[in-house]
Amino acid sequence: MAYENNHSSTFEQHYRCYPVSFIDKPHLENGDKIVMPPSALDRLASMHIEYPMLFELNNSSSERVTHCGVLEFVADEGVIYLPYWMMQNMLLQEGDVVKVKNASLAKGSYVKLQPHTTDFLDISNPKAILETTLRSYSCLTTGDTIMVPYNDKKYYIDIVETKPSSAVSIIETDCEVDFAPPLDYKEPEKPSSSRSNKRPPEVQEEPAEKIPKFSPFTGSGRRLDGKTATQTAESAPAPMLKSHQPNADNGTNGSKSPNASSHQPSGKLVFGSNPKQQPTSNETPTKVASKSSSSSQEPTQVDKPKFQAFSGKKYSLQG
Repeated sequence: MAYENNHSSTFEQHYRCYPVSFIDKPHLENGDKIVMPPSALDRLASMHIEYPMLFELNNSSSERVTHCGVLEFVADEGVIYLPYWMMQNMLLQEGDVVKVKNASLAKGSYVKLQPHTTDFLDISNPKAILETTLRSYSCLTTGDTIMVPYNDKKYYIDIVETKPSSAVSIIETDCEVDFAPPLDYKEPEKPSSSRSNKRPPEVQEEPAEKIPKFSPFTGSGRRLDGKTATQTAESAPAPMLKSHQPNADNGTNGSKSPNASSHQPSGKLVFGSNPKQQPTSNETPTKVASKSSSSSQEPTQVDKPKFQAFSGKKYSLQG
């Protein structure tokens, strides 16, 4: 039974709803068109209602609202027939009462859709299939779930967003369509930075041990006379070999040469001078005055000692 509102400018009726399969019209499942009784046509004809006719369906018990168009006025009085997917959206059972009210919707400019499963994107041309399906629709409402049949399979798609309002008309309008990732879509796992940087203990790099490199001529030097080497070979003064030559070449000291050689045993190398012999280079036995002059110069030699080779104690290789 229909409940009519006598307001002249608004069509608002209550009907009991049933699926379109009850009147042998299963093709109406592929769209949002409903079937209304002839009395509804008479009432709408007497009113100045814009075409195409659009209606708002309201289930007060579940507070669900959607929008639809009308295809025919051949239903029994007090009854309307809806696509089954629409009854599911409205949480309606067979024979439930639904309020039908005429509506005026703006033309849609943007629609965002979200498939339930990723296999919808596996279709060779899902956009073309969707465009063909939406030709059977008069309007779209945010929050609804529509059904797209293809190759004996049903694909369900959520209406995520519509512009310029939450319900829009898609009849003879250019509408931009966008897709959200399917509900069952899972992003591939990315290797975490902490896992990629972490290495097994046996693979972790250890600090390289410092291996000493061989550097020639870097050790400590030793002098032949046993003293500490304080000068390098380059800065050391040349050995004064001539300090002992005057004794050999000077004829006045010829008497001392046999005496010096007599103290050196044959077959031995002696480093240094004879300890019994004075290490003065310019002193001769005949000149006594030279000793006083040399003794007067001794303080100067103490202040600035000079290196003289082979002037230390003598050592024998045989100990």
